[in-house]
Amino acid sequence: MVVQEQRRLPDATSDSALLRVPSNHAHAVTPAAPPEWHPSSPRGFRFLYVVDAVTLFGLMVAITVVRFGLDWPTYPWTHYLIGFAVATVLHMTVYYFGGLYEFEQRLGHRPWLPRAMLLTFMAVGGDATVTLLSDRYLMPRGNLVVLAVAGAVLISFNRWAARRVRQLRTDEPRMLLVGNPADIESAREHLADAEADAVVVGSLTDLALILPEADRLGATELLLLSGQPLDAIYPEPLGELELRNIGVFRRITPADTLLGLQRSRQIGGMPFVALREHALPMCRLRFKRLLDLAYLLLLAPFALPLTTAVALYVRIVGGRGVLYRQERVGRGGAPFVLLKFRTMTRDAESNGPVLAASNDPRVMKGMGWLRRTRLDELPQLGNVLVGTMSLVGPRPERPQFVARLEREIAGYGRRHDVPPGITGLAQTQGHYQTDPGYKLGHDLQYVVNWSPVLDWEIMAKSLVVMARRNAR
Repeated sequence: MVVQEQRRLPDATSDSALLRVPSNHAHAVTPAAPPEWHPSSPRGFRFLYVVDAVTLFGLMVAITVVRFGLDWPTYPWTHYLIGFAVATVLHMTVYYFGGLYEFEQRLGHRPWLPRAMLLTFMAVGGDATVTLLSDRYLMPRGNLVVLAVAGAVLISFNRWAARRVRQLRTDEPRMLLVGNPADIESAREHLADAEADAVVVGSLTDLALILPEADRLGATELLLLSGQPLDAIYPEPLGELELRNIGVFRRITPADTLLGLQRSRQIGGMPFVALREHALPMCRLRFKRLLDLAYLLLLAPFALPLTTAVALYVRIVGGRGVLYRQERVGRGGAPFVLLKFRTMTRDAESNGPVLAASNDPRVMKGMGWLRRTRLDELPQLGNVLVGTMSLVGPRPERPQFVARLEREIAGYGRRHDVPPGITGLAQTQGHYQTDPGYKLGHDLQYVVNWSPVLDWEIMAKSLVVMARRNAR
């Protein structure tokens, strides 16, 4: 069932809050170009970067002038201006990797102040650390306390102001409501009361019609109202809707609260959660990459001698062909060449790809302990160095197996949201022969909950697992 409507939600301050004449033309509406604040538009991103940087630098100058006038203490004013610039760069780095520059959907909003306050306190801690390490003050010590509070407030205000400017510079959201008739009618009433700058362009009850109706009506937002199963929209048509820059929101039902949802937003007085095809934004993926490079630098003095020793052992026991190269599926489904120490006979897959099994007879004598302890994975540090892998993440599978598993297990492709890892949550909880469905559960838990602390925990557990298996 499809109900077409083009209704301006009432605006108490505008005479244009009238019903629009329904269109009887069933032609497709071309989706609007990405707005200036969309991440594909460098102009919008650079604008907020510049505003935040100028705000922080100006705030540091203002705090110092208010406290000391123009006679700044201890150091010449040039010293402090350089220190303010360094602190600004540090704060902007923390804000970026903390997610303050993620693309924000137009409908609803999340409270910015708590996150801005946390990140600002972290950045101020970084200012203090730089001072301790360099023995040079970036700013007078008392300024840090004021900066921690005032900086968070102003950064939050900038996001509120950017949201208002965006509303003025772009067309109003065009909402397509999806659900049963009762939920649609209730949502329509709530939206009429609370979302003055929005347009309901249509409603439907059949999820199979989402894509054609969104195109036909030029919808920019899709509201799922009746607790529809996520399998009905993921991975498709959610992926296609995301490519078309259509925001997708699912109303939170009482049963959904059992999942411990934390990133909800209010739309028309109703609680929603934004649905995204990919779990991690680019800023967090880049942060993960920087951490990988830092870990490699720290591990190099230990990893290089160990890798050399294992390579010599493989050469002596297994003969020529120390390294084994195999195509695997990486981030975004892109293929790459994975490196391992060869532990199986050369004809191990003469009859085609076969998943490894417990006590696999293809493993050469004297090589089993390398597989149990995962030391055969050491060459993959080279994959991490070039960026095709990460130290921690879902283990990469071969294209033949991925194609089959994606057909058999809904949502399997989401494990490719992050780079594959040398070790992962599934590896610390299972074995080679663990069912792929159970492994996927661990992989997706890792993807949606990624943090540096989780990586540290998995790496520590991996060392314990290696020690235990080596003792067998």
